[in-house]
Amino acid sequence: MNQDMMARLAKMQEDMARAQEELEARVAKGTAGGGVVSVEITGAYKVQSLKIEPDAVDPADVSMLEDLISAAVNDALTQVQAFHAEQSAALTGGLDLSSLGLGGMPGLGGAGGAPGAGGGGGGVPPVNRAARRANRR
Repeated sequence: MNQDMMARLAKMQEDMARAQEELEARVAKGTAGGGVVSVEITGAYKVQSLKIEPDAVDPADVSMLEDLISAAVNDALTQVQAFHAEQSAALTGGLDLSSLGLGGMPGLGGAGGAPGAGGGGGGVPPVNRAARRANRR
C-alpha cells in the first residue's frame, strides 16, 4: 500500500475512535409516570443514574414501581439506539450495512440495539398500567 492510502486509513481510524468516544459520552434521559421515575443511560449502555420520587413508592403496589422503572429505562434505551443510528449514518454515509450481517451490532444498521435488550420496534414504549396511574394523579 502506498503512504497516502496508509495515512488516510490512519485518519479514518482516528475519526472513528473519536466518534465512538463522543457517542459513549452522550447521555439519554428516560422518564415515566410524568417524571416520577427518571433514568440516565450513557451511549455505552451504562445506567448513570436512577431517580425515584418518594410518592412513587407504594409498598402495597410494588409492581407499579417496577413498571415505571422499566418504562423509563426503555425510553432512555430508545434514545441511545437513536444516538447509535445517527452515528452509523454519519460514518457510513447512509449505507445500509444490514446486508453485511452486522444487524446485531448496536449502531450498525439492521436490527441493532442494546446488548440484551429485546428487539422491540423502537419508538415510544407502550403505555403501561403504571403510566396510566401516574397520569391520573
